[in-house]
Amino acid sequence: MTGANAFLRLDGLTKSYGAHRAVDGLSLDVARGEFLALLGPSGSGKTTTLRLLAGFETPDQGRVVVDGEDVTALPPAQRRFGMVFQHYALFPHLDVGENVAFGLARRGDAAARVATALAMVDLSGFERRRVAELSGGQQQRVALARSLAPEPRVLLLDEPLSNLDPALRERTRHELRDAIARVGITTVLVTHEQEEAFDLGDRVAILSGGRLEQVGAPDELYDRPASAFVAAFVGRANELPGTLVGGKDGSRAIVRPEAMRFTGAGTGAVPGVVKARRFASGYAFFTVEAADGVTFEVFAPHDGARVGDPVHVTVDRVLFWKDA
Repeated sequence: MTGANAFLRLDGLTKSYGAHRAVDGLSLDVARGEFLALLGPSGSGKTTTLRLLAGFETPDQGRVVVDGEDVTALPPAQRRFGMVFQHYALFPHLDVGENVAFGLARRGDAAARVATALAMVDLSGFERRRVAELSGGQQQRVALARSLAPEPRVLLLDEPLSNLDPALRERTRHELRDAIARVGITTVLVTHEQEEAFDLGDRVAILSGGRLEQVGAPDELYDRPASAFVAAFVGRANELPGTLVGGKDGSRAIVRPEAMRFTGAGTGAVPGVVKARRFASGYAFFTVEAADGVTFEVFAPHDGARVGDPVHVTVDRVLFWKDA
């Protein structure tokens, strides 16, 4: 992605609150119709970035550009961005159609826009339903329809599934992904859930301390992390003492549990004892304690060992080396 074909550009965004720099020179390009997920731990700057995009906050430095237009100084209502909040903000005293029409003011084509938006999220015919009669997933889609009805240029999603129970969250995530794919709108999602970011995002931007660590497709982030932070943050990972040939003494190896396996004693095999075992559909995560007290996880067939068994473990691939 380059600035030449970017529909949405975050250009050097910086935002501080007193001495705390929440967003630090963040630059990102998003293609037209792309779904970008912003992912990071608490305090990484992802929510502040979304607020800068929406116009709820003004950057200290940098620009927000949409389809060649600098919208940095525009108030939220003039940016033509749609937004779905964490708690949906539906009005319980209004029916579904009235909720979707709320942002359309007195437009003469409001009824047609409401019908079109509800069709986009597969809720045609729900216009007269009360909000209380809907499931959590349906309410989420009503909130999405309300954001789509004014035909925004960009859709912003602020932790839209976090208040749903796990089973409903997964089903609703699939419904949300399908609805947005049908519309083809440029979308930016903020989430702290890796599974959500990887399932929804065409690309995922990893933030830490207000800075961009890496942006790429989910498999790229998982298999080819650009930093020790990304290697340790994405998925499950072990950090083990090791020596990188030609590297500094005291290096640390970051290794995926699936890149470790039980084997017989031999050169390179680490002896240890299985301390815990968690079943995972034909496989299991084994917590192993080595003789030097270091513990790590091995992802292997569930019948590979039992708690208390002595084992030997080898590493098939080091994901990333970091200095101690």
